[in-house]
Amino acid sequence: KKGSAKSSQSRAVSTQKKETAPSVPTEYRSALTKAKQYSSMMHMSKQGIYDQLTSEYGEKFSAEAAQYAIDHLKADYNQNALAKAKDYQSQMNMSPEAIRSQLTSSSGEKFTQSEADYAVNHLK
Repeated sequence: KKGSAKSSQSRAVSTQKKETAPSVPTEYRSALTKAKQYSSMMHMSKQGIYDQLTSEYGEKFSAEAAQYAIDHLKADYNQNALAKAKDYQSQMNMSPEAIRSQLTSSSGEKFTQSEADYAVNHLK
């Protein structure tokens, strides 16, 4: 009985492995994992994440892998912008308008105007 239980467990494990075989390329899954980290830990904008993923000085993912990551990332960019705005406010003592400019700057955080407006309007 012990032997048959063990072999049925082995079959279940091997069947499970086959069912979870990835249909998404490894590079795409890796890009998505990195994108999640940039969003949750660094509170980056959508454009900022994409640029970091594809940068020759950053992650060096293909444009296709980076776009897959952006398309499948569940992120609240308004909240990311607000987190960045709070950092600028508390650590650098920036004015609301300077924060808004930094959030939307193409050489800064690269948030949309709407996301920056949300962030500045929700600062305390």
